[in-house]
Amino acid sequence: MTRTMTQRGLSGAGRDVVGPLVLGAWDAFLRVARSTDLQRRTRLPGWRGQEVCVHLGVWDDYAALDGLVAAARGGGTGELPDVDAANARVAQAHRAAPRADVLAALERHRDGVRAYLADAPKALDDAPTPGPVGMLPLLTTILAEAYELAVHALDLRDAGAGDPPPALLDAGLAALAEVTGALAAAHGVRGGAALVTPEGGWCFDADEDGWRVDHLPARSQPAGAVVRGEAPVLLDASAGRANPVGLLARRKLGISDAAGLLALAPLVDVAPNIPGGPLLRVAARTLSGAAGLLTRRR
Repeated sequence: MTRTMTQRGLSGAGRDVVGPLVLGAWDAFLRVARSTDLQRRTRLPGWRGQEVCVHLGVWDDYAALDGLVAAARGGGTGELPDVDAANARVAQAHRAAPRADVLAALERHRDGVRAYLADAPKALDDAPTPGPVGMLPLLTTILAEAYELAVHALDLRDAGAGDPPPALLDAGLAALAEVTGALAAAHGVRGGAALVTPEGGWCFDADEDGWRVDHLPARSQPAGAVVRGEAPVLLDASAGRANPVGLLARRKLGISDAAGLLALAPLVDVAPNIPGGPLLRVAARTLSGAAGLLTRRR
């Protein structure tokens, strides 16, 4: 029997909340892309700025957003997309595209999101759709783009882009909280965490009623599981761009109440592509290591 959720995080708050976050992220990423040397290498093995930007665009032979909307209209049927295969195909197909065409493809994706938010029936927002990390409401999946854009903006620093705008990083953390909370609620996993930066952050919590996501002001001291660090550090650690263990050792990353994070660890098995997976794995290893040490001492 399908469980009715009365709380639906940021997607439940509607387009007035999600729209500014995701469109603001797109506008900020476009500024990053325009300052990038597309022919320079990024920190992603084998990918220049060209490949990073190409796979985020809309092309005649590739339009990920259209596929998500079509799946939602069809009732959420279909298999989860093979993201790695799709990215590799479109990156190879357009690896020699002129710079102007690459930037235009990014703008088409941004414009497609804007058109959906302005014109599509709002009933589609809650419709399930098979996205990159799992079956989630369409509006949650669209907001998840802000996370991908924030992480890739950090990737582009090696290609001359400079530091991403803070608002883009904040939107990325909001999307991380939204997606993790939504996945937890969808799979019956109860728990939550706070992603805290010096500027504030976001927190989420999931239970039998759904999931909630809230913005945190600066100097917040939330209870429960907390992952703390600069916004780029949190995003890099969550995306596997940096080793969370090393970040913890260098005190660039802090985790409070690892047991609270461990409650979310089952999501790594049911949603292998979940953003934040590396952090959940570290929490599991931390506690298992502590338990082993305690056993040996006993």
